[in-house]
Amino acid sequence: MRALQLTEPGTLEIREVPTPEPGPGELLIRVGASGICHSDLHVLHLPFKVREDPLTLGHEIAGTIAAVGDQVAGRTTGERGVVYLCWSCGHCPECASGNENVCRAAGRVAMPPCPGLGPDGGMAEYVAVPANSFVPIGDMDFVAAAPLADAALTSYHAIRGARDQLYPGATAVVIGAGGLGHVGIQILRAITPVRVIAVDTDPDKLELAAECGAHEGLAADADTAARILAMTGGRGAEAVFDFVGVDATAKLSVESVGPNGAYRMIGLGEGDPGITAGPAGGPGLPWGATVRKSYGGTKRDLIDSIALAREGRIAARTRQFPLEDGAHAYELLEQGRIRGRAVLVP
Repeated sequence: MRALQLTEPGTLEIREVPTPEPGPGELLIRVGASGICHSDLHVLHLPFKVREDPLTLGHEIAGTIAAVGDQVAGRTTGERGVVYLCWSCGHCPECASGNENVCRAAGRVAMPPCPGLGPDGGMAEYVAVPANSFVPIGDMDFVAAAPLADAALTSYHAIRGARDQLYPGATAVVIGAGGLGHVGIQILRAITPVRVIAVDTDPDKLELAAECGAHEGLAADADTAARILAMTGGRGAEAVFDFVGVDATAKLSVESVGPNGAYRMIGLGEGDPGITAGPAGGPGLPWGATVRKSYGGTKRDLIDSIALAREGRIAARTRQFPLEDGAHAYELLEQGRIRGRAVLVP
């Protein structure tokens, strides 16, 4: 089969590789579509190999069950679904509590194995996955469904974790209206009653944010925090979701979240928010505000995201590429030229 593989740090190639066989407890998925995420760019630019042999990328996977391995019950060939990306142990206290994304088997790193980030992923014609990672989608289009596996999952999880602050009359700030952020805006509008303020450096992404339901759009500059404070009576937003995570957006999050508010770190830009234990006030983190690094989501978050999509309440904006153009799609994403989500189709 064909697969888009990371062969050396920074090098992507389409290669012919053996079609995997599903082992015990596994399914073989014929891939219908696979989304490209900014975390894929992070892996692409690591200065070392993720593993010794070439790695097939892709953790946003939608497709059809082509074969069922031994010891698998309740799944049949021909079923359509997406792949839940946290391949957790399934029996530790966290998994038993529904927190598969912080499975104890992953130790302090708390990142269970994820396709395309260790095990081979879905930027290929076929991929073998744990049977318990398969979530049905019915007759949903694969290109529309694939981004739900991360862009919707991760956004939904971060938003669900701040629900206490998302009450009528509250304000939520979404920083970054890219692949995740534009879906996050839709989820906020679908499941909460809050006012949504979108922040981005790109006018086109602010236009996309408005299309997705943002009430206000702000161009990111030195005065953005002051404008958010002015729009919230000087207090700050009840929730700030940073889908970028660089120094500037981390600083903006701290300066614009309100007392008892929720600041959620989602983007992987390694930004330093500069939080100290000093007295609250001025530009620092206000009293009562919480900070949470939010990774992925639970399987229930994915199921709920799929339900919202099937009801027509959320929809990732996608740009489709054939698998052979995967390297070009990565280039466009890095240049900020993808509106919404790039999706590869084998």
